[in-house]
Amino acid sequence: MARYNGPVCRLCRRNGEKLFLKGDRCFTPKCAIERRPNPPGQRSQRRRKISDRGLQLREKQKARQTYGVLERQFRRLYQEASRRSGVTGENLMQLLELRLDNAVYRLGFAESRAQARQLVLHRHVTVNGRITDVASAQVKIGDRVGWTDRARKTDFFTMVKEWQGGREVPAWLSVDPAALEGQVLALPSPDEIDARFNESAIVEYYSR
Repeated sequence: MARYNGPVCRLCRRNGEKLFLKGDRCFTPKCAIERRPNPPGQRSQRRRKISDRGLQLREKQKARQTYGVLERQFRRLYQEASRRSGVTGENLMQLLELRLDNAVYRLGFAESRAQARQLVLHRHVTVNGRITDVASAQVKIGDRVGWTDRARKTDFFTMVKEWQGGREVPAWLSVDPAALEGQVLALPSPDEIDARFNESAIVEYYSR
């Protein structure tokens, strides 16, 4: 499966803001954008005015990079969001949040979405008691997200139990600290999604 394998800090520097792609490192002085806030590549003295289309493209790329979704996947999600009733931008954000790898990250089982995706692909995560290795799978209300027996014997699982208590879990999810299992209580609302991109600009980008 194709995916971006380059340095993720480069993406933050290109966008000129933190996308929080490396977990706790993004909150420390080691963060690349703190040390080198300028965009990657050769510096230019020219200042170019970004067009409306360019701004829309930047917001779309920012959303893709935040959730680790490739262009073809992202376009399919937009098409699904546009077919549903309601506001397309809010539907798109909801679909992104309901991805299994994002749910694992939001539950505090991983430090970043990339790490959560790896947990799913390595068959360490279960949904309703069944092993699921598809990171893009959509979770639904009532679904329970847990760990396989093999995963519970790893050192990583012990580390998660130690740090998980300090993570804030959104209201649309709940976590059982003892069993370290999560459940989807409701659909995420726009107020509960800390999106750092403008979903309206993304809709305008694909509407042309």
